[in-house]
Amino acid sequence: MTQKNALKLFDEKKVRTLWDDELEKWYFSIVDIVGILTDSPNPRKYWSVLKNRLTKEGSQLTTNCSQLKMLAADGKKYMTDVADTEQVFRLIQSIPSPKAEPFKLWLAQIANERLDETLDPELTIDRAMEQYMRLGYSESWINQRIKSIEIRKELTDEWKKRGVEEGIQFATLTDIITETWAGKTTKAYKQHKGLKKENLRDNMTNTELILNMLAEASTKDISQVVMPNTFDENKKVAIKGGNVAKVARKELEANTGKEVVSSLNAKSLHKLNNGDQELKLE
Repeated sequence: MTQKNALKLFDEKKVRTLWDDELEKWYFSIVDIVGILTDSPNPRKYWSVLKNRLTKEGSQLTTNCSQLKMLAADGKKYMTDVADTEQVFRLIQSIPSPKAEPFKLWLAQIANERLDETLDPELTIDRAMEQYMRLGYSESWINQRIKSIEIRKELTDEWKKRGVEEGIQFATLTDIITETWAGKTTKAYKQHKGLKKENLRDNMTNTELILNMLAEASTKDISQVVMPNTFDENKKVAIKGGNVAKVARKELEANTGKEVVSSLNAKSLHKLNNGDQELKLE
């Protein structure tokens, strides 16, 4: 069974999803959906209480509820309660919410989009661009971000060929690459930008994205030549790939007198895009 994790946006809120190629169906994080429908400060607790009630009522939703590994805010994957599209519709019926009808329409759209994207993969890129534009990013930034997704996918495909496991091992190698080129671990980098659960790449400047792409593309290229057989060997390759971007960063900083690793986050970048002259790129 081939499964692909993804994030979908509903009303600018993230919903963790997973596409199962074999069953050809979407699975959605129930906690994420509960959070959207209820605006609860603790959707996990809300779902726990609702789940107990539905179980006592003999609901098929909890009887057939599955658990799959999904990416959490800390970058690791944990077993998470999920529901397919049909089960999500049942869940919506159990939660009084003014967002119920819009959410149903959104679910139907997701199903149609997947069919369209199977026939025309370019639609995936087009829709990603539309989502970023709705969030206020500039066109030039969006183009860099879409390219960074492509390069990241090429790197993770290479890691899979070398026996690297998704989850902790992916996160470890990513952290090595980031710390090598940027001089900060992923956690420290996010703290520098004032981030918590937000995606680091979604909060990078154009220059940061370019150098991060260079680091990941270099790691992939080096790996294809070296062909590491162990995780430790993959770590060494990650350092070499990160060093390529580190040299470029140092050279750029020497010529501009400005640090590349910026404290700017998405909110700041949006203000820049809207013409706020008080904000300057670091």
